[in-house]
Amino acid sequence: MVDTPARKRRHGGRAANTARRSQELFPQMPWRLPVNTDRPTEPLSEEGVLAIHDGAMRILEEIGIEFYNEEAIEIFKEAGCIVNGSNVRMGRDWVMEMVRQAPASFTITPRNPDREIIVGGKHILFGNVSSPPNYYDLELGKKVSGTREQCANLLRLTQHFNCIHFAGGYPVEPVDVHASVRHLDVVFDKLTLTDKVAHAYSLGKERVEDVMEMVRIAGGLTDEEFAAKPRMYTNINSTSPLKHDQPMIDGCLRMIRKGQAVYVTPFTLAGAMAPVTMSGAVTLSIAEALSAIALFQYVRPGCACVIGTFTSNVDMKSGAPAFGTPEYMRATQMTGQMARFYGLPMRASGVCAANIPDGQSMWETSNSLWSAVQSGTNVVYHAAGWLEGGLIASPEKFIMDCEVLQMIQRYMEPEVVGTSPEDIAFDAIKEVGPYGHYFGIQHTQDRYETAFYQPFVSDWRNFEAWELAGSVWTPERAHRMYKDILTHFEEPPMEVAVRQELAEFVARRKAEGGAPTDF
Repeated sequence: MVDTPARKRRHGGRAANTARRSQELFPQMPWRLPVNTDRPTEPLSEEGVLAIHDGAMRILEEIGIEFYNEEAIEIFKEAGCIVNGSNVRMGRDWVMEMVRQAPASFTITPRNPDREIIVGGKHILFGNVSSPPNYYDLELGKKVSGTREQCANLLRLTQHFNCIHFAGGYPVEPVDVHASVRHLDVVFDKLTLTDKVAHAYSLGKERVEDVMEMVRIAGGLTDEEFAAKPRMYTNINSTSPLKHDQPMIDGCLRMIRKGQAVYVTPFTLAGAMAPVTMSGAVTLSIAEALSAIALFQYVRPGCACVIGTFTSNVDMKSGAPAFGTPEYMRATQMTGQMARFYGLPMRASGVCAANIPDGQSMWETSNSLWSAVQSGTNVVYHAAGWLEGGLIASPEKFIMDCEVLQMIQRYMEPEVVGTSPEDIAFDAIKEVGPYGHYFGIQHTQDRYETAFYQPFVSDWRNFEAWELAGSVWTPERAHRMYKDILTHFEEPPMEVAVRQELAEFVARRKAEGGAPTDF
């Protein structure tokens, strides 16, 4: 990388105009980082937490984890772990010594510092759907392979909605772009269509290094400024049961050495890739996650790490993954307890098994989102737009999910449970007495515009009024809103010179062949 002078960022102006136009389209809540002040739901007793911890430590000590990354194997040998081929066994004292070095909270600062996020503490952050290979919307009426245009349109939704705090992986996989250069095109779109925290896939050296360089360029940062604090993140999955692959560990090692954040999220399905009992599945997940986090803390003590959970169950009739189930909710809550036990920020997901944006999709996603709230989760992946167990991205579902996210955000606002004299409203109660009403009194008039949550896609009219307005079902309303957002969308501001440098980097890396592929 070549050092370049830091450039001034522009704020307000066109961005502020875009925000005003957004409010004219429909009333959405302002950008903010929600704080979850509820006590977390804790299904495990203190003895239960210690039992899962002991089970995870026994897995690491007695069974071990397969690491298919040769550099990681050499690091574990240096650290004094027991290495037999690709199998690594590690003592609990060493694991806990490493894990204790991870920060309980950290920030990630994107190219627009006004969109900085806090990962940890009581904050809860929501991100877009990431990585489905397929796309569905009402206009198409069928599932199709993803394209760059569809991916870009979902990035526009990511930027538009204030309740979406970070831009995860590809909102839909653009299979019309060759895999060797796909990361270059999509990350260019992500960095120009959004100004929120961005993600890199850990899928080989070239992809990780390219994305880090692109984020550096987009932020107008020197190498030193980029590496001084997290500016982006990667998320990896273990290969359950009990394996970490080569490219994902490689990507994380590259990221932490340059000061960037890593999320380690085992994908464990009870009854298939993990024990059929939820406690067994959570125990396996904890062992897989901590093995990688311990490695990263040994390499760079204090690096920003998040422990993730993606523990659900399969349909035992078909073997298909199921999401938003009671078991999924409990596994998320249990993992939340374990994350607090280890002092680590936690990642969960907003997911469903439904195939279209229907009732099933919403109750399953709502279950998973509320389990994130209940568990004290800090980062919620796939919070908007996910269908078919992660195989489909849908703009209608994205918008419907954002309604739920805004409701959760409103639920968390302190004024909802204020107890000042004005909130208790004794004088208003005395004024109205037993025979009046509250519509016309001054206490109501002073507050009615902001007293309650106002939906943007829900329809609160009665049946007759709804019927007179055309009997439009929720997905149809969401589809119309999607089209309106695209029509009025404006890119967030970026310096002309920065955009040019970014485009030139993409062109050069394409000419060099991008990243190697298996085909």
